[in-house]
Amino acid sequence: MSDDARKIYGDIIDLPHYSNPKRKHMSLYDRAAQFAPFAALSGYDEMVNEEARLTDSEKELSDHEKDILNRKLHLIIKALNDNCIPEIELTFFIPDKLKSGGSYKKITALVKAVDLTEKQLILYGSYDIFDRRISPVNIAFDKIRNITGDLTDNTEE
Repeated sequence: MSDDARKIYGDIIDLPHYSNPKRKHMSLYDRAAQFAPFAALSGYDEMVNEEARLTDSEKELSDHEKDILNRKLHLIIKALNDNCIPEIELTFFIPDKLKSGGSYKKITALVKAVDLTEKQLILYGSYDIFDRRISPVNIAFDKIRNITGDLTDNTEE
């Protein structure tokens, strides 16, 4: 503190802080709450964040890519018919529920079945980090973008 301030406020600077004996002292939390920003438009921040969130567009597969995926699905069906449980790495598209586009996801899983009627691949469920059971996952053929794994064929990408 400068010497000038000591001269100007010298008569009050060392006095104890006044507290009213009839009122309880306000906590720091309550004092800070008085200065919290006022949200005049509720939900505005969420709306801005949602608009800023980016999504990918769904890539259309070429006929050649579709043919490769079909051959890989047939190899998976053959493995299941031979009482094998193939482990695959699958890349697929998940449409966004709130806006156009979506995201691509890559997972490694064991194949439970191939449902040709519903045109979907059924993967075994697993357990999450809390040892809770995750139910089987069904992925539509038209959302699959790539399948890799121990498929016994010389199918090249």
